[in-house]
Amino acid sequence: MCFLLFTGYVENGDRRAMRDNPHKYLLYKPSLSQLMVFLSSGFKELPPGGALLLYMSADGCFSTTKHPQDYGYELGGLATSVKRDAVDSGLSVRGKSSAGYKEPHCLYPGDLYPYTRRPLFIIIDSDNSFVFQHIPRYFGQPLVILMSPQDVPANYQDLQHHGSLFTLFLHSPMTAMCYICNVGDVPIHHWERCQSYVDRFVTEASRLVTRCRMDEIEQGIGYIDSSYVQFFGDDFLRTLILRFVFCDVALRLHRGFRGRHQRPRCEPPLPGPELLEHPSLAHIVLQLATALDVRGHFVEGPEGD
Repeated sequence: MCFLLFTGYVENGDRRAMRDNPHKYLLYKPSLSQLMVFLSSGFKELPPGGALLLYMSADGCFSTTKHPQDYGYELGGLATSVKRDAVDSGLSVRGKSSAGYKEPHCLYPGDLYPYTRRPLFIIIDSDNSFVFQHIPRYFGQPLVILMSPQDVPANYQDLQHHGSLFTLFLHSPMTAMCYICNVGDVPIHHWERCQSYVDRFVTEASRLVTRCRMDEIEQGIGYIDSSYVQFFGDDFLRTLILRFVFCDVALRLHRGFRGRHQRPRCEPPLPGPELLEHPSLAHIVLQLATALDVRGHFVEGPEGD
């Protein structure tokens, strides 16, 4: 499990005149106790008008409950390291708890409920990511959850041993696009030309988000949750949201990613026809595919210029 925590600012969707350097915590294969200590520390240090960004990449910890009623603890979560906690508690292996009890070395969605008292931006990269979509907003604070696909096609499984396709999209959409299209070598001048399509996509997606907000205010249509509007004021969080949109559109159009579990999800849901399925975004992705000479990897649609 990889755990990354940022404490930064978000104030009513407006950019701060001067951005303070956020605190960062990076943990590799933490135990549950370590994870909770650092999460609590980040929460405690959060300044007024601040927000927590929580990124977690981990294997899924799956539930065997046949008829779950408590979405906070009966759908499983993310596996944490047992090494340190096992020494402290006298346990030697995972899953030795008595029948009927939950796996103790697991971060459940319910474990994050207390931290929703402050603005919280969560990124989950796991084969059990979708269980985090049910986190409630008990305290009315902004909450966004970006969740990775829970599965990838067999011919992309190798990447899972070296990282994650979802994280790659959030870090470098152009690199991820090349990977899913089996493009291994791009001359620098051509890379820059193709990168311009990604930049155009981000600009257009940002415009559509703004239009959704304006249409909601003026006409009551094109609803986009206020959490996105507030986080959109932060440069870094806005970039993550827009790259998530690129990931969703690219995988939706790609012929190899046809199952619903092979595409990302977000909570609250982003608008479909007004954003994720908007023709202008699909057109730019297909233009990029044409520029990379991989148009055949994508479904039929408008050809790129």
